[in-house]
Amino acid sequence: MAQAARITSVSPSIAQRIGALDWDSVAKSLSERGYAVTNSILSTAECDFLVALYNDASRFRSHIVMERYRFGVGDYKYFANPLPEVVAELRGSAYPHLAVVANRWAEALGERTSPYPRDHAAFLKICHKAGQTKPTPLMLHYESGGFNCLHQDLYGEVSFPLQMVFMLGQQGGDWEGGEFILVEQQPRAQSKAHVVLADCGQAIIFTTRYRPVKGSRGYYRVNLRHGVSRVHRGTRYTLGIILHDAK
Repeated sequence: MAQAARITSVSPSIAQRIGALDWDSVAKSLSERGYAVTNSILSTAECDFLVALYNDASRFRSHIVMERYRFGVGDYKYFANPLPEVVAELRGSAYPHLAVVANRWAEALGERTSPYPRDHAAFLKICHKAGQTKPTPLMLHYESGGFNCLHQDLYGEVSFPLQMVFMLGQQGGDWEGGEFILVEQQPRAQSKAHVVLADCGQAIIFTTRYRPVKGSRGYYRVNLRHGVSRVHRGTRYTLGIILHDAK
């Protein structure tokens, strides 16, 4: 209880940390590569607090063992409502900045849907109206030999084009291998892979489904999927922040 109280007491400053990021550089990297790595956002204590939650079944609505579905080797758990304050703060504070990028991309692609609202609560109302009412932030856990197959996190008709994953430990210290992988497929071209590294407490912001790329005839969609390479040693924990809810 004391540890939870300490984390709760510092969580309001998360909004300031996210607001202080160089969002112009983030937007440029997302448009050019489909991903961006932030400065450190979570403290070591906050990362340790989130890892400790993994064994508290009361905090989660669902537990998925990847081998059962041929998703990979490892497991993950979706948080239940109410979300831990740290998780809710991350989700709500990052969304307005990412909505600017999302609307810019939608305009480039000529999408005729309504703009994404600047407030995350307003966007969740759109999800809930479509029957997507289950929270999607999740914790992912891999031991030695674990991996995650390439996939996209789509849970219904409504989706947000960007999401985040936070490293809750140190690659090369807490685990070896287990690199975050993005694979993009451009029309009439071979697939291209990105290996993305981040330190403990940093976020990788990346494309959920596709990003716009400018060609000779305007913008076209480049499809991306993400996954995790095999962990060779240790234990890997991460926090996934998906902005749309699930059916």
